[in-house]
Amino acid sequence: MKTQSARKTVLFCTAFLAAIAFLGFLAPLAAPNDPLEGDLLSRFAPFGGEYPLGTDQLGRCILSRLIYGIRPTFFLALLTMTGTILLGTFMGVISGYFGGTADEIIMRLVDVMLSFPSQITILAVVGLLGSDLRTVVLVTVLIKWAWYARMIRSSVIKFREQDFIAWSRSIGSGNLYILFRHIIPGISGELAVLATLETGWAVLNISTLSFLGLGVQAPVPEWGAMLSEAKNVMTFNPFQMLPPGLALMSVVLVCNLLGDSLRDLLDVREAGKR
Repeated sequence: MKTQSARKTVLFCTAFLAAIAFLGFLAPLAAPNDPLEGDLLSRFAPFGGEYPLGTDQLGRCILSRLIYGIRPTFFLALLTMTGTILLGTFMGVISGYFGGTADEIIMRLVDVMLSFPSQITILAVVGLLGSDLRTVVLVTVLIKWAWYARMIRSSVIKFREQDFIAWSRSIGSGNLYILFRHIIPGISGELAVLATLETGWAVLNISTLSFLGLGVQAPVPEWGAMLSEAKNVMTFNPFQMLPPGLALMSVVLVCNLLGDSLRDLLDVREAGKR
């Protein structure tokens, strides 16, 4: 029963995130209006008709801005997740598989990186270097990789001591063959779990920076920036906060559910092997 429930949750979450990505990709066709075009005569229009979710303080279509906001919010989160996982995997595999001096250097660097709160460090560095999207992605990757490198290192060490790895070495297999044929496929499940959880965190991080004015800049539609604009008029139009807030909550919740369900499936498979 647990396996069936986890599998259904994985399918639902994957379909939901794929639909969000597809909607963002087809934003010019899916959005009913121009997300940047304002009409002060239509400001704070109620939902329905030409504006399905109403308009904001500048008369811009909230639904159109929400759909276009998928691109900087979700797509940048996927880019950040990819960079973080790739760098963390590379450093974790080098550290866990080869050990020795490489392991000592990488782990001491990881200790230094983890000694500072990641979110505060990201805010400080982005505030110092400027609110550029490339800076946001690069800084996030360079700060968050350490946490994943440590976790991946532990998984690599577990697989490195298995009998089939020793047998593969005994028949003359090289390190690259062992890494790409045995180690990386062996930790692919853990990588999938980390990737889904990192995506949810990256969505929140990008939206937080945009909310504080350090991420995506106006007038580009982004969910965190939309929340920042909505808080300024919440006494006049409180409904304006709901669409971007619910969108953020839904995507982050689905990413976390996907990661938890994948972990449950992996635990069941490991128990079956034992």
